[in-house]
Amino acid sequence: MHPMRILALLLVTLLQSPVSVSVTVSSSKPKVEVHEHTDAMLACEFRTEKDPNPRIEWKKKGQGVTFVFFNHKFTDSYAGRANMEGATLTIHAVTQKDSGEYRCEVTASEDHVNLGEATVTLNVLVPPHVPSCEVPSSVFVGAGLELLCKDKLSVPPATYRWYKDNKALTDTADTSYSVDPNKGSLKFKSVSKTDAGMYRCESSNSVGAPKSCVSQQLKVIEYPLNMTILIAGAAGFVTLVFFCCICVCVCRRRGCCRKDRKTKSTKSYYPPSPPPPPIRNIKHYKQTHSFMI
Repeated sequence: MHPMRILALLLVTLLQSPVSVSVTVSSSKPKVEVHEHTDAMLACEFRTEKDPNPRIEWKKKGQGVTFVFFNHKFTDSYAGRANMEGATLTIHAVTQKDSGEYRCEVTASEDHVNLGEATVTLNVLVPPHVPSCEVPSSVFVGAGLELLCKDKLSVPPATYRWYKDNKALTDTADTSYSVDPNKGSLKFKSVSKTDAGMYRCESSNSVGAPKSCVSQQLKVIEYPLNMTILIAGAAGFVTLVFFCCICVCVCRRRGCCRKDRKTKSTKSYYPPSPPPPPIRNIKHYKQTHSFMI
């Protein structure tokens, strides 16, 4: 047989033989970042060997694994706000609760390897919210003080800036306070009269415009006269008690406070009564003298 004819027969045989191609699943965008209240498209592409209508499922991984799309329909929390095109999932008006890891699973029962999957991570970005600010109405001169500011909802986490009388406070070596832009704290070691004013805090991140709380007034007041007298009197009383305790201890060590052991008894002394005269026996009595005169 001619060699060319043999080569042509081999080529026809190869073309007619089945090629084993298992189901394959992939995502053209495995990481998705969108702003809150916008649409998020989670891409999923697949190819099967034989099965023209494979089963498609979407699952979300959190503390456990929950279904998003199962048995050709969306679960309750996604019904009415999501749709499918092929295997690509689109979620409308996403919130922070939608952030997480999603898994696209394609099952082709007629294929040699009948299961394939791809993972897509969704991160929902949240702009700053109005922070909560803790500013006391008044504080005494010389007292320590910490003002706090917090925005728990922004994603990524917000950074903070404090303002006094609408002027930004910057932390330098010459200032009497310290600012932590990540924790949102403003600390005073010792408050002075010049620290009084209107304070507010502003939170910001890369997603949206900064938000600020309402300005609150901080008053710095002196200790009242009666309070000063009371504190001075209490300090004097404590000093006096301490001094008396020291004196008592010194006196006891020197023996000044010991009681006299030779103290006389206060009881009256009564001498013992003399013994009674002896009684003679009358039966044995004999008269030895005459009583006649």
